Amino acid sequence: MSFKALILVVFALAIAHADSNSEVDALHAWKITLADPNNVLQSWDPTLVNPCTWFHITCNSDNSVTRVDLGVAGLSGPLVPQLGILANLQYLEVYGNKISGSIPQELGNLTKLVSLDLYHNRLSGSIPATLGNLRSLRFLRLNSNRLSGKLPDSIIQLINYGHLQILDISNNRLAGRVRATNKTGLAITTVVQDPKAHY
Repeated sequence: MSFKALILVVFALAIAHADSNSEVDALHAWKITLADPNNVLQSWDPTLVNPCTWFHITCNSDNSVTRVDLGVAGLSGPLVPQLGILANLQYLEVYGNKISGSIPQELGNLTKLVSLDLYHNRLSGSIPATLGNLRSLRFLRLNSNRLSGKLPDSIIQLINYGHLQILDISNNRLAGRVRATNKTGLAITTVVQDPKAHY
């Protein structure tokens, strides 16, 4: 191997290492904000090169995080903006906990996200319009929280792109009606709105 090729390999490994460390840093930043009475996050060791050996984490062949599965885990605390750097994340499953605070607008950076399940928590504030950037999203379940305001038009547009199949925003404090039809023929979207919403 030539010296130039060796330099390129070392550079590529350094980039991969930096990316992996950024995912470790992001997830660890989240962990330290959470109350975890059942110790479900005890394997989340920030000294590791990547988080692929952690429980509740799934990675792809490049050791990049693709799933976070923390449904009904007894967790309380906030979501953190750092989650927005998990560039290859496809599933964020954090339902059935006591997650509170607002939904970070940085989640709109997760453009490979297929499923965002934050239902049955204590989230409050508005639904960020940046979630409309998630063109690959098929399942968006935010029901049974304390969200308020109106559903952003950018999220309604996700229905028109033909990928969003389930949009559940019921049992919140949202206002307005959802009027959306999918004209693409690519998917049938079910929109569940709170029947008690203020119109």
